Amino acid sequence: MTAPDDLSALWTHEWARADWTRRATLDALARGGLAALLGGAGLAHSAGAAHAADDDTVRIGYLPITDATALLVAHAKGYFEEAGLKVAEPTPVRSWSALVEGFAAGKFNLAHLLKPIPVWMRYNNRFPVKILAWAHTNGSGIVVGGKSGITDFRALAGKRVAVPYWYSMHNVVLQFALRESGVTPVIRGEAGPGECALQILPPPEMPAALAAGKIDGYIVAEPFNALGEIKAGARMLRFTGDIWKNHPCCVVVAHERQVAGNPDWTGKAVDAIVRAQAYCAKNREEVARLISKDGRGYLPMPGDVVVKAMTDYGAAYESSGAIRHPEWSASRIDFQPWPYPSATKLIVEAMGRTVVEGDATFLNGLDPDFVARDLVDDRFVAASLKRYPEWAGAGDDAALTRQEVLSL
Repeated sequence: MTAPDDLSALWTHEWARADWTRRATLDALARGGLAALLGGAGLAHSAGAAHAADDDTVRIGYLPITDATALLVAHAKGYFEEAGLKVAEPTPVRSWSALVEGFAAGKFNLAHLLKPIPVWMRYNNRFPVKILAWAHTNGSGIVVGGKSGITDFRALAGKRVAVPYWYSMHNVVLQFALRESGVTPVIRGEAGPGECALQILPPPEMPAALAAGKIDGYIVAEPFNALGEIKAGARMLRFTGDIWKNHPCCVVVAHERQVAGNPDWTGKAVDAIVRAQAYCAKNREEVARLISKDGRGYLPMPGDVVVKAMTDYGAAYESSGAIRHPEWSASRIDFQPWPYPSATKLIVEAMGRTVVEGDATFLNGLDPDFVARDLVDDRFVAASLKRYPEWAGAGDDAALTRQEVLSL
């Protein structure tokens, strides 16, 4: 097992630290403080100020995780330029709070965000964000210490588990699994009998925290699960895609001002992303090495870690219990851009049952059907799928609806 200090050394790159060191501000964001940071009610009217410097260059903000793969591959393969757009070098940031802040402030005009974050931004903070497409499906898991003896979610009673953000698919899926197992998720102090204590931790800090015994497990996007398995003695407890079949995790977002004011730009950007997703689905190992530090360096992890994170999903995990629904024929991570309305509805409903820090009263009475129509603008991805029909479901209206499957 690699020492915690060695794990932290993976993140000593100057770009990974950037200038996002204002812990109090970022912690406030994680608790729901976006409105306070950017002026409360003024958020809804901030578009002019936030985007005053925009020049239609695609400016991508991303966390260095596999959730960002489609955006990074679209950049690496030149798909934005081929669509007729200028594109800047993508900007990596260290935490979800930093990415939310940068997007809200207009630093980025295209980003990937955890699916529940835009719900919180639009309906709690009245920030005019729009979901344009899914960035990927699955791609996350929960790991525990390899010698912990934890073999199911019931054994997380009395333990501490890290999540990357309160408004995340990880928090939603983890709390579902805990409740189904008779364990109560709490976010205060230590876990009591029958409770599991949750805390926010930026993804880059999770493997080192597990190795140091500061937490008993973490749930996060790849490649931090694979990194934990290889470097921190972690063991995969369960893949999230084996709990919610082919679930969305990150989505591609833009400012509503950009979408409404420049539909040509928006359509071209989505074209590039749809092309990238088709390429990713067919060339997983190549793509993993491309985005790793051994390739273009978008992610600071070596190629073998990223390859594991994108391809290792099979019999060994079935034997260990990390995969309990092999009949789903899922993948460790997959790529398809279509934003199924049924998944958005399920997320809104599930968010209402998920414990978070801060004021979540905005969820009271929030209509899932309304959110699916209002938050997501699927016109561009629908048009792109007709132009680039490599995805198996493109051109088939029946494939654009589905029944959500959620089973522990």
